[in-house]
Amino acid sequence: MRATRERDGGFKAACKGPMDKIRVRGGNRLKGEIPISGAKNSALKLMAASLLTAEPVVLKNMPRLADIGGMSDLLMQFGVSMNIRRGQALGQSDTMRLHVPKIESALAPYDIVRKMRASFQVLGPLLARHGEAKISLPGGCAIGARPVDFHIQGFEAMGAKIDLEDGYVIASSKGGLKGTTFTVPRASVGATENLMTAATLAEGRTVLKNAAREPETEDLGRFLIAMGAKIVGLGTSEITIDGVDSLHGCEYSVMPDRIETGTYAIATALAGGEVELVGARAESNAALYNLLRNIGTEVTETNRGIAIHRNGVRPTSIDVTTDVFPAFPTDLQAQFMALMAVSNGISHIRETVFENRFMHVPELARMGANIRVEGDMATVTGVDKLKGAQVMATDLRASVSLVLAGLVAEGDTMVNRVYHLDRGFERLEEKLSGVGADIERLSA
Repeated sequence: MRATRERDGGFKAACKGPMDKIRVRGGNRLKGEIPISGAKNSALKLMAASLLTAEPVVLKNMPRLADIGGMSDLLMQFGVSMNIRRGQALGQSDTMRLHVPKIESALAPYDIVRKMRASFQVLGPLLARHGEAKISLPGGCAIGARPVDFHIQGFEAMGAKIDLEDGYVIASSKGGLKGTTFTVPRASVGATENLMTAATLAEGRTVLKNAAREPETEDLGRFLIAMGAKIVGLGTSEITIDGVDSLHGCEYSVMPDRIETGTYAIATALAGGEVELVGARAESNAALYNLLRNIGTEVTETNRGIAIHRNGVRPTSIDVTTDVFPAFPTDLQAQFMALMAVSNGISHIRETVFENRFMHVPELARMGANIRVEGDMATVTGVDKLKGAQVMATDLRASVSLVLAGLVAEGDTMVNRVYHLDRGFERLEEKLSGVGADIERLSA
């Protein structure tokens, strides 16, 4: 392994230049296999939870993404030492060793937190182990406001003193956190995870009601259990945590990324062909797979993952509503809209999680999609063909929806501002070109 402070070649090689573009030429069917990387939305939380122990933690199946680099920068602010062993070939993941025998600082500055909301997840581990933290408020984001009020309410219920000053959350728990019963508003994933990590070292029992049931939340809980935490109820709406005096180090493998899995499943349904998603888990994407089967796509489990197959028949339109797990995930809404844009009929896509997550609609319209938005509902009338165009990415999932649309568009689609993609999709163009897509990254 080599030190994370020398990692720039790895992360920057994965992310390339901030002004890079991706060119996609449509018309190719997809055939082959795509290795699924570790889940970004789990890996980031596991990295933050490593602050809970003075012993080394080894995380396997780590994705190589810009957001992982951002979390690494933040953790090193606190005194975490890191080493990374790089996977070389496509499908070979990274292994990360994190060790923080002593927390040297509890300040999470604005310049780092503003780039990635998951940074706020360090608050629980810092409060539980260090007794204090000063964390910048993450603010809004392109897809809408995601307030941290629920986190703060939960920590106050556990006995923490919290003040807001100059855009920072200043929190202290000098007497130690106390177990409590707290109902998580709107089944917030971030609040559930932040409070669960803090509760592992709190005095007594904490019960989180209306807890998030997302697979990434369950993965975090299993990681905490591997560190010695006492947690029951993972994957249900009520999680019970009995605090312990300390946690120990462990080795843990990050779950496969269900959003990456779903994205490539939709890509195959769009372009047609047959692709095996190696490492994918069926239970993580049941809502999507049911929809794909209903519109004429074959989805089957294999001994290595999931196989997606669609012949040349045009997909059938179908309605979908996003919601918390196990419903259809908001992080696949943009990708599914690209599929509906060329489907046979009219579909209605309702977005209930974020209030501003239709920003990809004008860009899809530039490619010939027929989409009308009214409030939280998008009405998509399928067209026979899309046409390549210059389009601009507005956020992570919108970015990849434009790449997917390009797979079936006539001519070339040029996706600009692809640095959004590098936050959440590892080696996207390599994985798609490996199964026959005509796609390449162009340096600015």
